[in-house]
Amino acid sequence: MNLPALLAPTPERWLRAAVEGWSEILLDHATCEKKAASSALALIFAYPEFERQNLALARLAREELRHFEQVSRMLERLAVPFRRLRPGRYAAGLRAALSTHEPLRRVDLMLVGAIIEARSCERFGLLAPRLPSPLGGFYADLERAEARHGELYLELAAEAAGGHGAEELDWRARLRELAALEAQLINAEDSQLRFHSGPPRGSESNS
Repeated sequence: MNLPALLAPTPERWLRAAVEGWSEILLDHATCEKKAASSALALIFAYPEFERQNLALARLAREELRHFEQVSRMLERLAVPFRRLRPGRYAAGLRAALSTHEPLRRVDLMLVGAIIEARSCERFGLLAPRLPSPLGGFYADLERAEARHGELYLELAAEAAGGHGAEELDWRARLRELAALEAQLINAEDSQLRFHSGPPRGSESNS
């Protein structure tokens, strides 16, 4: 199973701003890794009856925490001081679209996880050749990891849609709906630069 198809590429304006503001991107990246681990653990607690799913999510959470440790060491290596960042609107915008009813909510949670990992994979791939060592090489390595994570979430979404009374759920159609929302989020201007933000307001308008 492949990564979910993103319906829009990252805007060039975001990419230029991210290369220039790499230290802020790296700080937000650390937060993203913590949130990714937390999301996997939250799913384990929310759906304790799905053993195979939860063993896979436990492994995922451990890897996300290892990535957080690696990002923290990279921040220290590059002398980027820690500071709190206000959260962006990306994840909240996706979560606002989640179904409130089961079994679709479980499917939605897995699909949103897959979309976020796919966008992370794409952005690591775009940033890696544009950033100097050691950050560029680090992001190239993470691109491969994010691809695996996205594929796992997509596999878990398909499983969630196919059993326990959910035989009629069309998870592919639902994926397209959520991906369309995600495309709007990453193309809309943001007041702040974040790893999953749209182009920062006031950045160059030419593409």
